[in-house]
Amino acid sequence: MSMLLSQSSDQAAQAAPTMIMDGDQANFMADVIDASRTMPVVVDFWATWCGPCKSLTPALEKVTRAAGGRVKLVKIDVDKNRALVQQLMQMGLPLQSVPTVVAFWQGQIADTFQGALPESEVKRFFDALLKLAGSAAPATELISQAKTFLEEGHAEQAAQLFAAAVHEDREKPEGWSGLIRALLAMGDEEQAADILAEVPDALAAHAEITGAKSALALAAEGRKAQGARAGLEARVAADANDFEARYELATALNAAGEREAAAEALLEIIRRKRDWNEDAARLQLLRFFEAWGFDDADTMAARRKLSAILFK
Repeated sequence: MSMLLSQSSDQAAQAAPTMIMDGDQANFMADVIDASRTMPVVVDFWATWCGPCKSLTPALEKVTRAAGGRVKLVKIDVDKNRALVQQLMQMGLPLQSVPTVVAFWQGQIADTFQGALPESEVKRFFDALLKLAGSAAPATELISQAKTFLEEGHAEQAAQLFAAAVHEDREKPEGWSGLIRALLAMGDEEQAADILAEVPDALAAHAEITGAKSALALAAEGRKAQGARAGLEARVAADANDFEARYELATALNAAGEREAAAEALLEIIRRKRDWNEDAARLQLLRFFEAWGFDDADTMAARRKLSAILFK
């Protein structure tokens, strides 16, 4: 997983901070043992003076976030929790050195390793734990959950799950396009552009990817138009046939998430002068459809209106 995609996953995962937490002796039973009865829990035993910990802990956090809320990471500073470490050592846990990572499932130790592993090995460790727990959700399921979050306006949670889906399967265009759209909904055009640049070449022509690309381009155009929105509205109010102002206003409305109004602005141009500027209004409306998604409710509603105009 590239650094850019990991950063977007990290950023989006802030919506679920309880998946990564600091633990201590007082809460070990609740945060680890009891919690592991419903969700796999990975415990990172570390120390501030430990060099390998400084590379392993970020890798653990990164893979935890990419898991999309299916596993919990608890970090325990061994120097601040010496009594807990002694208790666990008496139970047979090898905590003589750090970093030591222990996976718990159903209140029991499921797996463990010591030393700083590369990220690929850490992911394999998590994958094995998720498989054991029966919670290794396929990319398709993650994408479905993410789409629901995005439709409900929860862009951060959606981005987290889309990033997890891409982490699971880089060949699913819906994961890439969903992540780009979620980042746009969060207002992060720069990160969305970075993610678009990482899409595998084999997926570049897929409708999901071209749609996401259109959404990104429209977001940039709309950002510029939004600054002039008041003036554009005034121009349209003063002259209903100021098609250039109406066209630019549609772009601004789309960027503001006012899809119905954006489509209506372009439809009104088509009603009044169908061939204005070499069919520019219809072509822009088709770009909207591509950016919104061809099965999107707003797309289908506007498409019906367009058909009524063109075929009356």
